[in-house]
Amino acid sequence: MKNTMRKTNNLILGLALSGLLFWQCGGAEKTKEKAEEIVEEVVEESVEPSLTYLWETSEELITCESVLVDEATGKIYVTNIDGNPTDKDGNGYISIINDKGDIVEKKWLTGLDAPKGMAIDEGKLYVTDIDKLVEIDIESSSISETYPVSDAVFLNDVTINDGVVYFSDTRTGKIHKLENGEVSLFAEGQESINGLRFADGVLYGLDGSGLKEYKKDGSFTLLNEKVVGGDGLIVLGEGEFLASKWKGEIWVVKGEKAWKVLDSKADNSNTADIGFLKDENIVLVPTFQRNKVVAYELNY
Repeated sequence: MKNTMRKTNNLILGLALSGLLFWQCGGAEKTKEKAEEIVEEVVEESVEPSLTYLWETSEELITCESVLVDEATGKIYVTNIDGNPTDKDGNGYISIINDKGDIVEKKWLTGLDAPKGMAIDEGKLYVTDIDKLVEIDIESSSISETYPVSDAVFLNDVTINDGVVYFSDTRTGKIHKLENGEVSLFAEGQESINGLRFADGVLYGLDGSGLKEYKKDGSFTLLNEKVVGGDGLIVLGEGEFLASKWKGEIWVVKGEKAWKVLDSKADNSNTADIGFLKDENIVLVPTFQRNKVVAYELNY
């Protein structure tokens, strides 16, 4: 873990070195190595990750479900269902906000039904919409292609690797993929599968069992069983993740450990498909029924 821990590391390292040097007159290099081992153990036990409130948008993002940061441009996209998550009513739209909480363009793209997860690749924004995957040309702000999925019920999150688009169906327990214009099945039997994220060519997912790491053939390894039924998934670093649970929880996951850093259930504030400004360590939380995006600084 990082950030807050770096300051703690320096303090504890100094104390550890002082104590060890007092008792050991020789072998300075070994003494330093031993001190660093102590620091690692003490910091791991004493410092827990946390979130600090920063800002929130106005309550104009109706039933906001997902936030995505375009790392190439800095634009922040928000999907808004504006109705029931399964109704084909044409009310859904995508907004653009900035990193201060201003709504730059409330209805950047309209005409969707119940848009949820998003991912960007080669100038295209891909978004799930109940039983189809929609491809949007970012430059022209228009729908360029639609890919229906015959047996889909509740398409949800999206992620991309090497031009292949992967997307989940929470109700059917399937992960589909779009490759060369064709939709095919990647994995099935994934109970309540939702959040998906690629990092360094590896696919991770959140479902009713917990956090999974998938192989290329669709098989998986269960990494963590503490965060079950997760929604949004962010890869923070090697073996470190940020996961949201729709009812109002956000967790930091590291290996088999997990820390709850936000619980907003008492305020009836949901935590849906979160976004992340990685340079600033800012978590962007779509609150669904509260109709706004809330930003927090992540300390970990």
